[in-house]
Amino acid sequence: MNIANLLQQNHILLGLKSGSKREFLQDLSQRVSGICSIDQLTLFDNLMERENLGSTGFGNGVAIPHGRFCELEHPMAFFARPNYAVDFDAIDGKPVDLVFLLISPENSGADHLTALALLSRCLKNDNVCEQLRNMSNPTEIYALLCEL
Repeated sequence: MNIANLLQQNHILLGLKSGSKREFLQDLSQRVSGICSIDQLTLFDNLMERENLGSTGFGNGVAIPHGRFCELEHPMAFFARPNYAVDFDAIDGKPVDLVFLLISPENSGADHLTALALLSRCLKNDNVCEQLRNMSNPTEIYALLCEL
C-alpha cells in the first residue's frame, strides 16, 4: 500500500477553519462528506468520538484523525491544512497545522492499521513536513505526497 492508493487530487483540502479542534473537524467533515458517501454529521460525530478517547495529534504540528464507516469499500486519505494552527491537544502541546484524515471500511482492521502507519511515517519526516507547510498549490502537494 502507498499513499497514492488512498489519496486523490481532490483530497487535498487547504484553508480550513481553525478556531478550535471542533470547528476544524466540522469544516473537514463538511468538505469530505461532499467527496465520499458519508453523511457530514456521521463523519463529524465519529471523529469527535475518536478524539474523546485521546488526541490524534501526535506531535510536531501533525495529527491523523481517523475513523471507520460502513459506507466505505476501501480506505481513503485526505490531506488538510487549517488557515492557522489548531490546538489539537497533541502529546507535545504544540498546535497542529498538518492533518491527514484516514477513513476506512468498518471491518478493515489490517488495512486501516497499515494505512495509519504509512501516513504516520510520511509525517514524521521533518523535510516532508517543511515542504507541506510551504506549498500552496494542491497539485504540487498531491504530487509530493504520491512520491512518498
